[in-house]
Amino acid sequence: MIKTNLWQRLQPLLRQIERPSRYIGSEWGAFEPRANSDFAFCMVYPDTYELGQPNQAIRILVNAVAKLENVASERAFLPAPDMACAMRKANIPMFSLESCAPLHEFDVVGITLPHELAATNVLEALDLAGIPLRAADRAEDAPIVIAGGPCAMNPEPYAPFFDAISIGEGEESVPEIVQTVRTLRRAGARRKDILRALVDIQSTYVPSLYRQLNEQDAQKQGAWVVPAEDGVPAQIVRRVFEGFAESDAWEPCIVPYVEAVHDRLNVEVLRGCARGCRFCQAGMMYRPIRERSADNIVSAVLRGLEQTGYDEVSLTSLSTTDHSQIEEILQRLNKACEGRGVRISVPSQRLDSFGVKMADLVAGQKKGGLTFAPEAGTQRLRDIINKNVTEDDLFCAIDAACAAGWRRCKLYFMIGLPGETDEDVLGITDLADRAYERMKEATPPEQRGALAMTVSVGVFVPKAQTPFQWDGQITCEEALRRVGLLRHSVRHRAVRISYHDPQASFVEAVMSRGGRNCADLVEAAWRHGACFDAWTELFNEGAWRQAAADTGIDPEQIAAAQYEPEYVMPWAHISAGVSTKYLQLERKRASKGETTSDCTYEKCTACGVCPATNTQNVLARARGVEGVM
Repeated sequence: MIKTNLWQRLQPLLRQIERPSRYIGSEWGAFEPRANSDFAFCMVYPDTYELGQPNQAIRILVNAVAKLENVASERAFLPAPDMACAMRKANIPMFSLESCAPLHEFDVVGITLPHELAATNVLEALDLAGIPLRAADRAEDAPIVIAGGPCAMNPEPYAPFFDAISIGEGEESVPEIVQTVRTLRRAGARRKDILRALVDIQSTYVPSLYRQLNEQDAQKQGAWVVPAEDGVPAQIVRRVFEGFAESDAWEPCIVPYVEAVHDRLNVEVLRGCARGCRFCQAGMMYRPIRERSADNIVSAVLRGLEQTGYDEVSLTSLSTTDHSQIEEILQRLNKACEGRGVRISVPSQRLDSFGVKMADLVAGQKKGGLTFAPEAGTQRLRDIINKNVTEDDLFCAIDAACAAGWRRCKLYFMIGLPGETDEDVLGITDLADRAYERMKEATPPEQRGALAMTVSVGVFVPKAQTPFQWDGQITCEEALRRVGLLRHSVRHRAVRISYHDPQASFVEAVMSRGGRNCADLVEAAWRHGACFDAWTELFNEGAWRQAAADTGIDPEQIAAAQYEPEYVMPWAHISAGVSTKYLQLERKRASKGETTSDCTYEKCTACGVCPATNTQNVLARARGVEGVM
């Protein structure tokens, strides 16, 4: 039960730090603290307010728990370095926004794991909150600390830091966890009994109830992590929110005081993607496809605009232009918002579904920039990764965009993909140069001075639960060599090359592929000063190198190791629902340059997710029929 309000102690610090509005709460739409609540839950995003507040998972889960009777549901965000330093000097622990209460007074603390570079931020949040880093060191009355999110697809590098980890979609499972903890604590249950009870909640992983095997035994038994007692499931299969398609697309949201990234109304139009890109973890872990109806989406957008005052709406999903009713949705929204200065944006655009009608419908009269992701510079490599788009798709999309008034374009590629050669790398700039020429041809001469094209290049990171999980990452030195090839081969000065830091991508690969021993590496890196690793100006390569030396862990071997598809990986006890057999088959198809179709357009590909999760694709209308783009 929360007893403390830190506001009086916190307020003087706000005069000393940047962007104090990050910490004051009381935003439009925020929950009022409940005086009659007898149990408290806090959802933490392990980065600053500007990055965390727009996160849809935070909004969804806080709202879901808030529906429980007599349970307070609050938010917290990791203070920026200047504020964290001031709080430590003043002996003020990390706090929630709604009631300005210390995190260590909450009954359950949830932390989302949004990406691999947030690992040290998780430890920073726990330490700043006064909660022991390791679950094994927490007292009986300490909060039950749970996790979830994309990185839970390989939870092992985080496992010792959490009491429980929710695998998959949390709309139903997180409230169930909170309610179970509440019931048992009111009954006086011991901490270990509470954790044992959480195992019975579908898709909940309790690391302390499992033991780790050595490599030899793991390869024999088919798992590195096995139950330590009877009644504990040997494999945890991802939870799927079956009611997503019918659920209201309007998710009440908060309008922040401070400008946030993606500071707009976000409405999730569909969940899942069956395109089958072999590098893409999200495409595997959010199956099957579930589309909300046009009526549901249009109603949610109009209500959201009315209640928030935003003038921009983003229709979010992994592949929004794949929605079977997207043309109808955009037509209805553009008509409803005509003359109101509202911009309707579609952030995830597929090259092969961005035609003339789509270019006219997206964003109305406000033309920002478009981003397309060919991913690879040659068709051979696009077939290997199962991208299933061609350069003609790119050129047709550019023609349509320029004809509709778009003048800025960003192309996203990866280097270091399995099977890549220097010819594929040079194919990136060749394709970009020809795409720029296409932009010029499709743009009136008097407007060509406004044309801009950016080529953004990332380093391939092998992700758990994908066909490429067995493939190693290229070294940082090799990544920089390939970037050099790009920068020296581009012909047009108007085509700008930008690239992600290979050292940061290296840490991503280590966290993506590592086993439970990587928790020691993370903690050592944090103790050496690693934090906010996703921030270019704060990334501390030296801290990670020193941590490797301290722990005796070889991060290069973890990131670069190449395995046969039969090798058992450290996360084999976790399943996204897509079968290992299917992932192995897709890896073998990749080696032959064979592609696999999208099951929502063609036949079932037998990925296994529907029977494993007892679900199926839910489409608002059959894809590929007349009138559907």
